[in-house]
Amino acid sequence: MTQTPHTHSREDQIGGFLAGARWFGGKGRPFTVTDVTRLALLAGDRPVAIDVVTVTYDDAGPGGAAATEQYQLPLTLVAESDPALDHAFVGWWEEPELGWVHAYDAAHDREACARLLAGFVEESALDRISFHRLPGQELATDVHSSAFSGEQSNTSVAFGEDSLLKIFRKLSPGRNPDIEIHRVLTEAQCPHVAHLYGWLEATSTRSDDPVHLAMLQQFLRTATDGWDLACASVRDLFAEADLHADEVGGDFAAEAARLGESLAEVHATLATHFPTETWGRAELARLADAMAGRLDAAAEAVPYLHGVAPAIHSVLGRVRELDEQIRVHRIHGDLHLGQTLRTVNGWKVVDFEGEPAKPLAERVLPDSPWRDVAGMLRSFDYAAHAVVADIAPGTEEARQQLEYRAQEWAERNRGSFLGAYAAAAGFAVPLPPQAQLLLAAYEADKAVYEAIYEARNRPAWVGIPMAALERIAALAERKDDDG
Repeated sequence: MTQTPHTHSREDQIGGFLAGARWFGGKGRPFTVTDVTRLALLAGDRPVAIDVVTVTYDDAGPGGAAATEQYQLPLTLVAESDPALDHAFVGWWEEPELGWVHAYDAAHDREACARLLAGFVEESALDRISFHRLPGQELATDVHSSAFSGEQSNTSVAFGEDSLLKIFRKLSPGRNPDIEIHRVLTEAQCPHVAHLYGWLEATSTRSDDPVHLAMLQQFLRTATDGWDLACASVRDLFAEADLHADEVGGDFAAEAARLGESLAEVHATLATHFPTETWGRAELARLADAMAGRLDAAAEAVPYLHGVAPAIHSVLGRVRELDEQIRVHRIHGDLHLGQTLRTVNGWKVVDFEGEPAKPLAERVLPDSPWRDVAGMLRSFDYAAHAVVADIAPGTEEARQQLEYRAQEWAERNRGSFLGAYAAAAGFAVPLPPQAQLLLAAYEADKAVYEAIYEARNRPAWVGIPMAALERIAALAERKDDDG
């Protein structure tokens, strides 16, 4: 049934859709859609437009956030409304070549997604976009697509049990590290990633650099999310009130060790195929200064941090004094249990985009593998204590008992992961003091970030990162006392 033309402009309707999209990064900030650029129009009975939307924010932005951002919005454009796509409705407006159309987010339209998949099969080039495919992989085209729910920054669409299309929403000129790293690891036959099949590339609307719009990769149909597995193990422990973590059927330590070995192999492959650098005292001092700046800024927003800040600064002071040569290279950059999948063929690491809040230029810089290791250690800690928070025990005594057992689980799995990683990466076990110091600094830096996030979004959870910072601070104070 045809609707009455919308009284709002196309830009206003798109802005309203963006404001409610899970993947829109500007939530809570006043903005205006100031440009909609069409990269390509796939003609047919149900035309598919590949549009780039520029949003301009009315505020300066917290922490110097960008004044403008660009988002990809693929649209199915049809004359008649499609009730099956009501959940993906963007708006209704007049198109110069098509007349009045109903616009839907094409990621939720099976016919539109089939058109995109066909572009990879044919390696098409149209207007300002081009489809690229790595050799050696036949793509099944007679399959249905289905969009995943719950993603925060992108949209993924599965094609049967064969392949997965990740549509990048927030765009930056330059090569997306998720594609760049997956391509290197795929061509190196690394067994710990989903293999890359192809990518969709466009000419940037803001520079001469290319911009990556999407990537097509292997669909790991047997995969289970690492975070879900870890939390299930914690719940198994809590269900056995009189057993320790190593006595429970759902003990996770062996899986944690295998995950550590897998990460070490991924790091070794990255170090072999990407340029490496050596950090000396000057670079480590700059690293410590950056961490100290983040700590001081966080303490202004989270007063709890003032109590641990002196001890954490002591750790960072020791990092400045390190007279070591540290090899750095491309890493994951945002690693946690939610970025891992357990399959029948072992652990896989996913989502190599790096920290989404950082500019692309920063996400592609070399860094120490200890940042990834620290992210995983923090994730084991989170899994244990997040289950406690979900259970919400009735009495303080019951809560303390669960916290104690959660910490036992976390320490067991952190130790298994770290020991296996260090051995596979060629480090002594236990780690040498210099490596322990650098790892503690990275873990503290991650916990500071977590403290800010929890204070703003889940105040009841701020105790999880604070406990980690208190533990690191206590170790630092002990070392100060020992001289």
